[in-house]
Amino acid sequence: MEIAQNAALIVVDVQKGFEELDYFGPRNNPGADDSILSLIDVWQATGRPIVFVRNDSDWPDSPLRPEYAGNDFKEYVEQRRGKGAGPELLVTKSVNSSFLGTPDLDAWLKAQGTSQVVLVGIQTNGCVETTARHGGNLGYDVLFAYDATYTFDVEGPFGWRRTADEVAQASAVSLQGIGFARVVTTKEVVDAAQ
Repeated sequence: MEIAQNAALIVVDVQKGFEELDYFGPRNNPGADDSILSLIDVWQATGRPIVFVRNDSDWPDSPLRPEYAGNDFKEYVEQRRGKGAGPELLVTKSVNSSFLGTPDLDAWLKAQGTSQVVLVGIQTNGCVETTARHGGNLGYDVLFAYDATYTFDVEGPFGWRRTADEVAQASAVSLQGIGFARVVTTKEVVDAAQ
């Protein structure tokens, strides 16, 4: 695997509100935060571009709504913002795709000359997957760092219920199987980026 020197790390919605398990339910991948942290550190140390995305939910009871403590980035993310040697961007959004936030992520990436992105964050099957699909449609080489994401158990139509692991695996299979992204591990990315 090759990681371009101007490949952007897109850190999607790593916010305190996702720790409110009474709201979101059981989650998977307890090591995701460590994986996200290691990728941020490598990106900042190597001077690559990094994008921090924040979900400013417009749902009135959401733990991610603005002016609520859950809207803030998790502490380890907040401590690293503005500390890297490379370009950095903050994108805010109220929808799933980071490409539909403010400022325009696609325009910023193009200005950096970036054609490869690495996606991490929360939720695997929500905003991270949607950003991966959108990025793939825009022509980016999308790497989806599976173990640097997590999600929650979910109930869908007809009373179907899936565990967080089942949902995450289905997301990964769809992304790679349909050609939106390459699903990779944090170790693969870190090894290639150092």
